Amino acid sequence: MSVFDWFCGARQTQHQLAESRKRLYRMALAWTGDPALADDLAQETLTRALQKAHQVRDPDRFNGWLFAVLHSCWREHLRRRRPEQLDEEEKHRLPAGDLGPAQLRNSGQITALVRAAVAELPDGQRQVVSLVDLEGLSYAEVAGMLSVPVGTVMSRLCRARRALQSRLLNLHQETMESARLRSVK
Repeated sequence: MSVFDWFCGARQTQHQLAESRKRLYRMALAWTGDPALADDLAQETLTRALQKAHQVRDPDRFNGWLFAVLHSCWREHLRRRRPEQLDEEEKHRLPAGDLGPAQLRNSGQITALVRAAVAELPDGQRQVVSLVDLEGLSYAEVAGMLSVPVGTVMSRLCRARRALQSRLLNLHQETMESARLRSVK
């Protein structure tokens, strides 16, 4: 391999990494629910990916490899910081469940409700649902990234979708009941 070929390949990899930053941030935000932590994880992922770019053998699997690096960074973060109770500041960031239909029309609040419902999922389910439903990755790709069998990916995804459906339907029913009560007054 000539120096020119190596340099062109390295530039192409760097360009792919730069384009992937938004996707990494979005995925980290779905997993953590914390914008600052998501930014840190995306940055750490890019740093490691640049250091290990020589490991990429198949350019078609670049995104899968990059998400595997993100998953590794996330697991290391969880190991460093054992699960703790939500502090008061984090509790206030979660949306209230007593919003009326007029407030729910605001797409920002709907997004916040969905994010809060996703944040309530266990880590494994949250990772799988975000990788499959947000990023459109295949079950096999997710299984390879997370180092779990495909069947585990499928069962986690099924449980996550059921939990989200139940949570969001309950919120919808609560808002409809409160709307009916308000119209009677």
